[in-house]
Amino acid sequence: MKNKVLAGLLTMAMAAAMVTGCSKDAPGSSAGGEDKESYTIGISQFAEHGSLDNCREGFLAGLEEEGITEGENLTVDYKNAAADMGTTGQISDSFVSDKVDMICAIATPAAQSAYNAAMDAGIPVIYTAVTDPVAAELATEDGTAVGEVTGTSDKLPVEAQLQMMRQILPDAKKIGIMYTTSEANSLSTIAEYKELAGNYDFEIVEKGISTTADVPLAADDLLGQVDCITNLTDNTVVASLPTILEKANEKKIPVFGSEIEQVKIGCLAAEGLDYIALGKQTGKMAAQVLKGEKKASELSYEIITEPGFYVNSKVADNLGITVPEELFNSAVESFDEITE
Repeated sequence: MKNKVLAGLLTMAMAAAMVTGCSKDAPGSSAGGEDKESYTIGISQFAEHGSLDNCREGFLAGLEEEGITEGENLTVDYKNAAADMGTTGQISDSFVSDKVDMICAIATPAAQSAYNAAMDAGIPVIYTAVTDPVAAELATEDGTAVGEVTGTSDKLPVEAQLQMMRQILPDAKKIGIMYTTSEANSLSTIAEYKELAGNYDFEIVEKGISTTADVPLAADDLLGQVDCITNLTDNTVVASLPTILEKANEKKIPVFGSEIEQVKIGCLAAEGLDYIALGKQTGKMAAQVLKGEKKASELSYEIITEPGFYVNSKVADNLGITVPEELFNSAVESFDEITE
């Protein structure tokens, strides 16, 4: 008899629990039964400068175009490492600890750190502004992902840049490139510059740095050896670009950029990328993963196939340089002032 009473009580308790559970909304569902997922994304941005900021803006815009909107069904936790590797690692670890649904990593160091932290936690990483995902060990030679990590590359159109520089500076011989020795993307891009420079009668003079503190002396040394400088998407160097531009302008040496924001703030011209467009492309990839349409490991990384020519006529005037009319007219966008 006691056993029958106990069994009856257990049955009633289980039934009550089921009723209680059914009365609550399932995770990601509204009270009216509408299937509306909500997500949390941690955004790890390696440094604060225009191109990476544009990536972040474009990333959120790309998600919104796919129905994932911050403040509605998306919570964003944004952290900036201020170009510090130690801080980058702390940010990655904090996102894993918080069990975010996804990490968006902006720039190569952030992407490498995020993937290393998240790989055992099963959190997908979507990166952008990674110049060489293969060299960064985020993708294989055929472009496929090495794990739950994928995104977009901001690989520079090196040959188009060299061709453009030769058109603008027909007598130049030596191109200076400053780069961070620890950035894999910079090393691979310099190798490509060296391989192609001879086709345009250029010689590459490189100068490596470790931190932003090295930039002023490195710039002085480099500017004493070259006819112009071309800037990469190297995060540490880009963060110090105003210093380089100030020193170059004093010597009337043109600096070429790698994307639109660098041209706005004082580089002469660039065959470069639109980082907002790159970010949007990344956001659309992220949406596929969040919605369960694809795993990150099923998506090869993507690139923007058509670079754009950008030019700053104010910089040209200041340096006494004439940009060929045909080239100038081909610009996606030109600027007649320097943005501070």
